Amino acid sequence: MARNPKQQRDASELQERVVFIHRVSKTVKGGRRMSLVALVVVGDGKGNVGLGTGKSAEVPLAIQKASDNAKKNMFKVPLTETGSIPHDVMGEFGAARVLVKPAIEGTGVIAGGPIRPLFELAGIKNVLSKSMGSSNGLNIIKAAAEALKDLSSPEETAERRGLTVAEMFVGKEN
Repeated sequence: MARNPKQQRDASELQERVVFIHRVSKTVKGGRRMSLVALVVVGDGKGNVGLGTGKSAEVPLAIQKASDNAKKNMFKVPLTETGSIPHDVMGEFGAARVLVKPAIEGTGVIAGGPIRPLFELAGIKNVLSKSMGSSNGLNIIKAAAEALKDLSSPEETAERRGLTVAEMFVGKEN
C-alpha cells in the first residue's frame, strides 16, 4: 500500500479505533437497500489524529474505507508538557457544539461517547469536554475535531502577534 518505507513505518505506528457502525437503508422501487456506515478514528498518540467515514454493504469493507479516509484527513494537535491542550476552545459542526478545556495533570480524559477515542488517539491525557446541542454521534465527533483544529500553540500565537512567548505573558500575574 505505502510507496516508500517512511510511509510504511508511519502507517504501522498508527492506532485505529472504530467509533461506531450504523446500518442505513435507502428505499428503492423493489424495497429497502441496506448498507453500513463506519466511523473510524486514527492516531499516533503524539498529536496526530484523523477521522473518517466509510460506507459499504459489508462491515470489513466499510471499516477499511473509513480507515483510509481517516488517514487522508489527519491533522496535528498542539499538546502541552502535561498532555493537555493549550487553551479552551469551542467547536461547532451542524447543530452540535463541543466545549474542550485543558485540565491539570491527573484529571484524565473527561469526555463522553464518541469524543473519547478522538482525544485518546491524539495523545491528549488531561482534558475536560462538554457536548451541547445535537446528540448525533457523527456531528459531535466532527465538532470536537473542529475544536482541536482551532487550537494553536503558544509559539504559533506569539509568531502571529510578532512577539516572543515570554513577551506574551508579561503583566499576566493578576
